[in-house]
Amino acid sequence: MIARLRGTVLEADGDRVVLDVAGVGFEVGVPGPVASQLSLKLGEQASLYTYLHVRDDALQLYGFASTRERSFFRMLISVSGVGPRVAVTILSAYPVADLELAVFNADAKRFESIPGIGKKLAQRLLVELKDRIVPGAGLAAGGIGVPGAGSGSALVAARSALMNLGMTISEADAALKGAPPDAPVEELVKHALRIGEA
Repeated sequence: MIARLRGTVLEADGDRVVLDVAGVGFEVGVPGPVASQLSLKLGEQASLYTYLHVRDDALQLYGFASTRERSFFRMLISVSGVGPRVAVTILSAYPVADLELAVFNADAKRFESIPGIGKKLAQRLLVELKDRIVPGAGLAAGGIGVPGAGSGSALVAARSALMNLGMTISEADAALKGAPPDAPVEELVKHALRIGEA
């Protein structure tokens, strides 16, 4: 198993990078944000945590910025109907913390907003991952932690309220950025509406 690569970034675009490791160019599938970051480091050294996906007809290497991202990828591909490409698409759409929070709060809309993820697959993701997202637990405890689970519930409720007022998910998330983390739902909505008017 190839668990980590460190080498010179030769190429980085879309959902792939090429790392030169001791003269061997490894092509690695990555989430979009990782490719974007590495595109700024062409010719420089970079590290990726990797997962080797083995099929009958191919070996495909996938890379991640953190072990947490790789762990979530592994959980995603354990879900029926989710292959590595779909998992990378999901990880390209939102940070892992947002996806963990979506699972913990049964926020199917978050997954449905990702291209290629329909209502049925979103529900399946929630059902199959819900027991593996543990609020307040660290990776060492075998679960993936959801920071501030209490405040996260208020954020999800505030986002839902903003969507009922006509905002899209991304608009609601942008308006909620910088809101006080421990604020009640009403304060979060007021904060978001003030930001939206600015």
